[in-house]
Amino acid sequence: MPVSSFMVPLGTPAPELALPSVGGDGDVRLADFHGAPALLVAFLSNHCPFVRHLEKELGEVAGEFPECAVVGVCGNDPGVSPDDGVEGLRAQLARTGWSFPYLVDADQSVTRAYRAACTPDFFLYDADRRLAYRGSFDDSTPGNGRPVTGERLRTALRQVLAGEPVPEPHHPSMGCSIKWSPENEPA
Repeated sequence: MPVSSFMVPLGTPAPELALPSVGGDGDVRLADFHGAPALLVAFLSNHCPFVRHLEKELGEVAGEFPECAVVGVCGNDPGVSPDDGVEGLRAQLARTGWSFPYLVDADQSVTRAYRAACTPDFFLYDADRRLAYRGSFDDSTPGNGRPVTGERLRTALRQVLAGEPVPEPHHPSMGCSIKWSPENEPA
């Protein structure tokens, strides 16, 4: 059953992150993106049909906005979702050609801090690392017949990069629930 993202309040500061890269390039930290005029943190997974539905277009959107720092995070417990283990995520990188860092949140602390609820779940921060947009990629979901365009996220990126606010309403993202480990299951 699809889950919608929490609508974290706009203006919320980006939580810290320091996570290992799927590619084995060491840890990636929030500070690594210092100076970028915007930061997109995308919670993703390999197994989820909602992510697979838009993963090609997500790579294209990231490529269109090289000035925006982009990072993917998989916070799913591979004990619950085996396809979301490191090898599955590496296969996803090979399949998609994503050039942004893809990180593994093994203890799920970053996923929890960002209040990600589903995959995909998008959090766009401005130059001050304040939340400027959270919500859906576009109107398309698997099986609804609407084209995958990334228009909602593209519009938000243009506005944030121009130093403008992203007007409400923001539409929640919809996807597969985060696969929490038993000890991290939200109350």
